[in-house]
Amino acid sequence: MKPKLLYLSFILLFSLFFTDCAKKGTPSGGARDTIPPVIVRSVPENYSTNFSETEFKIYFDEYIKLNELQKNLIISPPLKYTPVITPLSTSKVLRVKILDTLKENTTYSFNFGKSIVDNNEANEFEYYKYIFSTGSYIDSLKLSGTIRDAEFNQPDGVTTVALYEANETFNDSLVLQEKPTYITTTPAGSNSFEFSNLKEGTYQLVALKDINNDYIFQPTNERIGFLSDVVTIPTDTSYTLTLSKEKTGYQINTPKQTSKNELIFGYQGNTDSLELELLSKVPSDYRSTLYKDVDKDTLHYWFKPAIENDSLIFLAKNKEASDSLVVKMRDLYRDSLVIQAINQTGLTLPDTLKLRANIPMTAINTERLKIIDKDSVTVKASAGINLKNNTVAIIFPKEEEQTYEIKAFPGFITDFFEGTNDTLSYRIRTKATSDYGTLSLQLENVDTFPVIVQLVSEKFAVVKESVLTSENSQVYFDFINPAKYLLRVVFDTNKNSTWDPGNFLSRQAPERIVYYPTILEVKSNWSLNETFILSQNNPDPVETEDDPEE
Repeated sequence: MKPKLLYLSFILLFSLFFTDCAKKGTPSGGARDTIPPVIVRSVPENYSTNFSETEFKIYFDEYIKLNELQKNLIISPPLKYTPVITPLSTSKVLRVKILDTLKENTTYSFNFGKSIVDNNEANEFEYYKYIFSTGSYIDSLKLSGTIRDAEFNQPDGVTTVALYEANETFNDSLVLQEKPTYITTTPAGSNSFEFSNLKEGTYQLVALKDINNDYIFQPTNERIGFLSDVVTIPTDTSYTLTLSKEKTGYQINTPKQTSKNELIFGYQGNTDSLELELLSKVPSDYRSTLYKDVDKDTLHYWFKPAIENDSLIFLAKNKEASDSLVVKMRDLYRDSLVIQAINQTGLTLPDTLKLRANIPMTAINTERLKIIDKDSVTVKASAGINLKNNTVAIIFPKEEEQTYEIKAFPGFITDFFEGTNDTLSYRIRTKATSDYGTLSLQLENVDTFPVIVQLVSEKFAVVKESVLTSENSQVYFDFINPAKYLLRVVFDTNKNSTWDPGNFLSRQAPERIVYYPTILEVKSNWSLNETFILSQNNPDPVETEDDPEE
């Protein structure tokens, strides 16, 4: 009996042992690590003075890695050569090897942004700065401000802000040629900026949408904001910089041959006074014509008859600029006439149907044009050519909820080569007036005229606009498609009926644009009645009255 009891006790203890082992082997999960890495020490120490090393190291309590370093790292003043920064994978040591010769008596700041994370959970060690001075003290002055956009209601993304020391060697062209003395950026989701560790002095303050990430202003594709005067540090003033994209200066490119009888000239800037003079010898019956592309900065040059020249030489004269241009000629096929409708879809009652062609149009014959409505009633129409843009406008009265069949028979359009169109057919449907919304706007406190009132889409495309030149500040927009819109007022300082951006070299500020403080939602068969009270600062919103049309 006793041996049997002893045997059963042994079995029970054996079972409990394995049960306990099984419990020990089950993962408990545990709390997720949310603690960022901790700096153990730095060599040399952070905020060192009389810095003369070519390398510094930062030691952490755990393995770290660098995430999107180039996107996050800001070195101020900028270095000519990019430093070598490791680890490339993971390590407990962040090592920065400096390849530049550092300036004397200068405070340097390495801001790592959100690039330092721990290896396991990617917890960020945010906005760590390593700062040192090659002189006997750390510069500690600050400068702050905000960024706005002249054309849009909010700047898009991160903005680079730069300070250039305005000493005896400074000139405005340095912004186009050299890196600044100090840089900072606006944090993600913020329009505010702050410089720290600045030294006393006088500076030019500039904001850039630095697409190339080179800290040098590229006028062709980058936006810039600036102050007309220099700033003196120390200062308690908070500055506002307004971004805009400068108008590109005039430039004409080498022409290209695109078909047997066509050359295209790409250009930039204003070409209103541009003249193209052909210098090459051509046959006595040579003829040419020129028009501007509707969508692109391109001039279309057409000629006849086809020539045997290996090349053509042109003299392009635009105001005081003069360029000699050479195009190599090739044996290409001649284009056939193609006509396209520009705005066939969504035509409203006041709109005009517009056509464009790939070959210059020289004449139209409205007797070859026929328009009938859905009841087969003929509608009287007229048409005209815009030679500047090579478009044709077809004008006819329209009624709501009507369908129109438009036919242009052969001979309606004659082109530069005496060719005519094939039969063109277009079908237009107009919607009911009640399918659209209207906006009635009263402006108050307009301090100067003229102003341009613009209704723009949420992507800032101009949908409607009106120029006001007097104290009569009433604006009415009709046939507005239901959607959400922004409303803005442009102060047309130079009275040219268009908005003009700023120019850094001439210190010309962009023309002021003020946005209505709320988004307008236009609905079908509704009238919006708005009052826009303008001020030099932020306009106050006014109650909106939404009245359904009867």
